[in-house]
Amino acid sequence: MANFKSYLSGSYDELKNHVTWPTASEAQRLMVVVAVFSILFSLAIWGIDELFSGLIKQYYNWVKF
Repeated sequence: MANFKSYLSGSYDELKNHVTWPTASEAQRLMVVVAVFSILFSLAIWGIDELFSGLIKQYYNWVKF
């Protein structure tokens, strides 16, 4: 239990004294960048999924007797 308390104390000290936190405006700008890339990436994955879905449907229609 002493090791756990030491770990928590060290972690708190690290976060409080050694981490450089972004300003509110910088955090907001970075959040917008992450949101835009997340939306673009999800649209790309959706597009690839639709493409492969169509190809698989075409294949099964082609081999159906």
